[in-house]
Amino acid sequence: METRKTRLPLPYMTIAILAVLVVMYLVETVMGGSTSGTVLMRLGAMNNLAVAEHHQFWRLFTAQFLHIGWLHLASNAVMIYYLGQYLEPIIGSWRFLGIYLLSGVGGNLLSFAVGNDYSIAAGASTALFGLLGAVIALYVRNRNLPFIEQLGKMSIALAVINLGLDLFIKDIDILGHVGGLISGFFLCILIGNKNLRQYHTKLRVISLVVLILYTVWSLRSGMVISY
Repeated sequence: METRKTRLPLPYMTIAILAVLVVMYLVETVMGGSTSGTVLMRLGAMNNLAVAEHHQFWRLFTAQFLHIGWLHLASNAVMIYYLGQYLEPIIGSWRFLGIYLLSGVGGNLLSFAVGNDYSIAAGASTALFGLLGAVIALYVRNRNLPFIEQLGKMSIALAVINLGLDLFIKDIDILGHVGGLISGFFLCILIGNKNLRQYHTKLRVISLVVLILYTVWSLRSGMVISY
């Protein structure tokens, strides 16, 4: 009997994202260290005060490319690659990139809205949770497929376990994780995929409205600084 293993295509976009994260970590190191608050702020880490008072809204985007310590980078990189090798071929490379980047912003938006105004935050975990949210959205629509069912249940378990651990670990931005998870879920419904069943048009429109309202609420709430 001859057996044939199915090989997944190389996730080029996932690898490109990881390359950017490594390069940015090296830049942090050269500039003075990834644990330096000064270096992190210079390179675009998230800080509510800087965004609200100095209108540095680009931090909502750039913070996802920075990491605080090599272990922070390594743990995120492993999970991004693990999810990316499955998710990227399913939804397509450009959809994958869009969900990844916008989920990173979405996670930082929730931190901006209700998080600590004086803390410095960085990391790709907001985008990583967005990937988990995207997989969960695929699972809800395509749970009849054994592989998607397995991947979806695993993603739900990972999300729940990690959010539970966040409650007991100091200096973890759980709001960013929740925001990324929610953003990734609705972004996947909206953007769709290239290989599986799509959501109904009405649900995709609803997802767009939810994302717009979420963005507007987060920005309005975040502009109020607590002194």
